[in-house]
Amino acid sequence: MINRILTTLGLLVLLVLLPVLEIRDTHVFNPDWPPHARLHEVWQLTTNAGVALVGLWLVWRRGAVQLAGVLGLCMIGGALVAHALAPSYGGALAYPGGPNGAVLGIHVAVIVPAAAALLFSLAILMDRGLRCGSAFGARS
Repeated sequence: MINRILTTLGLLVLLVLLPVLEIRDTHVFNPDWPPHARLHEVWQLTTNAGVALVGLWLVWRRGAVQLAGVLGLCMIGGALVAHALAPSYGGALAYPGGPNGAVLGIHVAVIVPAAAALLFSLAILMDRGLRCGSAFGARS
C-alpha cells in the first residue's frame, strides 16, 4: 500500500501543486511573457495533469504502480532536465524581481521535482521488490 501512496503523492505534485504554483502572475498570467510562452505553459500543465490522472487510475484501479511511477518520472524528470539545461538556452529558475524561494541554498523549483522523483523512484523499487517476493517494503 505504501508504494501506491508514494506514487499518488508524486502524481498530486503534477496534478495539483504545480498548477497552483504556476497559474498566477508569475507564470501563466505573467504580462512579461510572450503569449506563445504562456500557451506552452498551459499546454504543459494540462498535459501533465491529464497524464497524472491516468497515473492515478493505473495505481488505484489497475495496481500498475511501476507504470504510473515511470510516467511520473518522465514528467517530473523533464522539469529537472529543463533546470539542468537552463544555462544552455537562457532559462532561469526565477524571473527578475520575482520570488526567489530557496531552502538551504537550493531553489524550491528544484526541491519539489526532486522530491517527487524520489517518491516515484521509491514506489517503483518497492513495487518491484513486492513483485519479486523480496522483503523490501510491506505488502500492498
